[in-house]
Amino acid sequence: MSVVTSVPPVSTAAAWRGDRLTEKGGWIYELSTTQIDELEALGTRFLDEDPDLRVVRAEDYPLDTVREAVDQWREEVDFGRGFILVRGLRTQLYSDALSSAIYYILGLHMGDPIRQNEMGDLIDHVYATSDKTMDDPTAKSSKVRDQLVYHSDSSDIVALMCLRPAKSGGASCLVSGAEIYNEILRRRPDLAPLLLEPFHWDWRRQDREAPADTYVSPVISMVDGVFSMYAGSLYIITAQDYPGVPKLTEDQLEVLRLFDEITYEPGMAIEMDFRPGDIQWLSNYAALHARTRFDDWPEPQRRRHLLRLWLSSKTDRPVVPNFGKNGVVQVRSAPRDGKAEHPEARFSVKTMSVPRLIY
Repeated sequence: MSVVTSVPPVSTAAAWRGDRLTEKGGWIYELSTTQIDELEALGTRFLDEDPDLRVVRAEDYPLDTVREAVDQWREEVDFGRGFILVRGLRTQLYSDALSSAIYYILGLHMGDPIRQNEMGDLIDHVYATSDKTMDDPTAKSSKVRDQLVYHSDSSDIVALMCLRPAKSGGASCLVSGAEIYNEILRRRPDLAPLLLEPFHWDWRRQDREAPADTYVSPVISMVDGVFSMYAGSLYIITAQDYPGVPKLTEDQLEVLRLFDEITYEPGMAIEMDFRPGDIQWLSNYAALHARTRFDDWPEPQRRRHLLRLWLSSKTDRPVVPNFGKNGVVQVRSAPRDGKAEHPEARFSVKTMSVPRLIY
């Protein structure tokens, strides 16, 4: 493994501008009728058998007509532009449990699900239960309607499935980490190497039950010629509030400010509206994601509702040790060492298809 301390400009497909990518297209995959039929049949069997989500394997629910497509999605996410939107599932005709079953099967073939919090959830729900805004330190990003800033999640791949869109707003926004880095390198080559140094990240704000206040990771990893990024300056800044966390230098603060400035420049991001049944597969190493503020329907059964999976990738992407949150996430088969299962843990797709109402 060859780890570097300086990174040249990134010229792979992962370095893109949203305005050019929007014109070019090619990032939406439309499922065929045959593929949809196969997934519906598999999802129905999954729901009938109701396997333990901690131990069920992709081989238990093999794909036929969709297998080649999944291989293409995985290659595009891991080593291409970093994301793809899959469209065509008829979730308006399914129960939420059936949608969850189809989604989890595809997740098993795209990677290995991991626990998303200390409670042990393997499927999380992006479903607003609060009017809090993100400047409230008690706000949980997946449970509010407020705008979310650009960030990386805590896995190799993050996937979102739309069950129901918002009344208005709630667009998913993606921006290329490699292109942000290229711009920093053009404007401030003296600051760019600082992104390869370790930063403290606020773990407690991401998960109230986290076993520590912070974890440590650089923003950029470059190993064996593979560029990866883990970003979200909000959690670097809020980590400064904990005792014992080294204070950021002026240069570190400057490069974080420049990073955010470039991220939000016109033309950098691509924006997409989720339709029912859409699944977005995204590499956390290639692209950052955000969300616009949204207004919900008054009826609970019509409210914006997405499902989220965090996956360990099936490809061996090289990154520096403990890059991102990989050093602290939990595998799906067991809780953290020395810790019993959370009393509210749920490992059936029938129960996990119902959101926890966290306020």
